[in-house]
Amino acid sequence: MTSLDKPTSDMDQPHRTDQQDAEAKAVTEAALFEAFGGVRGMVETVLPGLLFVTIFTLDKDLKASAVAALALSLVLVVVRLVRKDTVKHAFSGVFGVAFGVVFAMMTGNAKDFYLPGMIYTLGLALAYLVTTLAGVPLIGLILGPVFKENLSWRTRNPGRKKAYAKASYAWGLILLAKCAILFPLYWWADTTQLGWVLVSLKIPPFLLAVYLTWVFLAKAPPPIDVFAEMEAEEEAEKARKAAQSDRAAEARNHDA
Repeated sequence: MTSLDKPTSDMDQPHRTDQQDAEAKAVTEAALFEAFGGVRGMVETVLPGLLFVTIFTLDKDLKASAVAALALSLVLVVVRLVRKDTVKHAFSGVFGVAFGVVFAMMTGNAKDFYLPGMIYTLGLALAYLVTTLAGVPLIGLILGPVFKENLSWRTRNPGRKKAYAKASYAWGLILLAKCAILFPLYWWADTTQLGWVLVSLKIPPFLLAVYLTWVFLAKAPPPIDVFAEMEAEEEAEKARKAAQSDRAAEARNHDA
C-alpha cells in the first residue's frame, strides 16, 4: 500500500486553530461558488423561466413565450463567450430551456415547458440519495475534483466522506420536497400558477442546500490534495534515480 492509498482516521487529523477553521470555510465557500456557478449562475437559471411565465401571463402566447425564453438563454451563453467566462452553467440552461420548448410546442400545453426540468430535478434528487446509500455520495463526486482530492475521501478521509454523505442527503431531501410541491401543481394548477411557483422555488432551496453543504464541509477534515502528493512522489522518484545514477558514476570512477 502506497502513501497515496493509505487510509486515515478522524483521530489522525490534527486539531485546527481558529485561523485554520476560517481558511477552511473560505476555501469551501470558494469551491462551492466555482462548482455551482455563484450568484451569476443562479440568476441565469432563473431568467429564462421568469421571462417565459411573464410573457405567458400577459398574452397567453405559447410560441412567443417559448421563443423569448430560448433566445434569452442563448444571449446569456453569447455574453459568457464574449467575456471568456465559464459557459458550462449557461449551456446547461440552454439545453434545459430547449427541451422545455420542444415539449411544450409538441404537446401544445404550455405547462410542459416546465416538465423536463421537473423530471430532471426528481432524477437528481434520487441520484443524490441512491449514490449516498451506495457509499459514493454524489456531492463528493462533484466537489472532489474542485478540491483536488478526487476520490481520496472515499478510503483515506472518513470524516470528509461523512460530510459529503450528509450534504448529499440534504440535497436529495430538499429537491424531493421541491418536487412534492411542483408535481401536484403540474396536474392541478394552470400554467401561470405553476410558472410563478417554480420561479419562486428556483433559488431558496438551492441556497439552503449550498449553505448546508458549506456547514458540513467547513467542519470536516481538510481535503487531501492528491495532485500535490503525486507531484511530491514524482520529485522523490526523480531524486532517487539521480542518487542511484550518482552512486553508479562514483562506482565506475572508483573501478577505473
